[in-house]
Amino acid sequence: MHRLRFGLFVPQGWILDLVDIEDPIEQFEAMSRVAQTAERLGFDSIWLFDHFHTYHRPVLETTFECWTSTAALARDTSRIRVGQMVTCNGYRNPALLAKMASTVDVLSHGRLDFGIGAGWYQHEFDAYGYTFPQVPERLRMLEESLQVIRAMWTEPYASFSGEHYRIDGAINEPKGVQKPHPPIWVGGSGERVTLRLAAQYGDATNFGGHLDDLDWYRHKFDVIRGHCDAIGRDHDELIRSSDVETTLVRPGDDPELMTRRYRRDQSLAEYRTHAIVGGPQEIIDAYGRLVDAGVNYIVVSDVPGLARLEVLEAFAADVLPAFHDLR
Repeated sequence: MHRLRFGLFVPQGWILDLVDIEDPIEQFEAMSRVAQTAERLGFDSIWLFDHFHTYHRPVLETTFECWTSTAALARDTSRIRVGQMVTCNGYRNPALLAKMASTVDVLSHGRLDFGIGAGWYQHEFDAYGYTFPQVPERLRMLEESLQVIRAMWTEPYASFSGEHYRIDGAINEPKGVQKPHPPIWVGGSGERVTLRLAAQYGDATNFGGHLDDLDWYRHKFDVIRGHCDAIGRDHDELIRSSDVETTLVRPGDDPELMTRRYRRDQSLAEYRTHAIVGGPQEIIDAYGRLVDAGVNYIVVSDVPGLARLEVLEAFAADVLPAFHDLR
């Protein structure tokens, strides 16, 4: 069984979380300071989105690229794990991606968590000139990529021939530090394919967004168990993670104002169906319900004001200690 762990998305710009800082150099330094502070405060991991421009509407604001930022933050920290939630498979050739990940695993001294998913943000695909196949084809591409990446990480001369990807005697040295390879986090909750791929190729699953329906999580974990049983794998080997949009409301804060940038066109009540907005005890209670539903890794995301370190300091002081016995 896995102990309970906590990850944190660093401010990257994708959700307009760096717009209050004008200078792009200082924007990155703010992201780095959050990563270093998360390490000091005892978080297990930091995470990055893999997106090119802002969401939910593209505007002329900073969004730092995922993998170059992963490498930079890996060198700016020394103990905390670094991952992507999740790499979009359609944006990079999988053999190249495997090479990039191996390099980052070495330069981080074995702290890489490798997240990958099929991709979904069509506007970004179109804007950058990538083809955007229908869901079934994107999932077939993801399955082939997982096979290519594992081959690149484990075989001396990697070969694979599929419908979408082909490698022939590819050499990938160094292969990375972690054995047999960096942990693979498969993002998404599709029951027939995505969760099967997580069970077959992954070390962790990641999904979220249903805080108003904890039976949804229990059902997904039952599906994962079924896929693991079908291939003879112990389902307890898999990390069961959830992204949790979290707003820490302190005395004097206005929840409506704090969440306006993140809610998009939703009311605060609608936003609260998939995000936590409240004081420390409300956050603790909500996280506890997720743990009771089977989640054993909580990735805290979309935290308003996180680029100001006092928000992170308050969260670590007021929320994390409640879970000390589970960690």
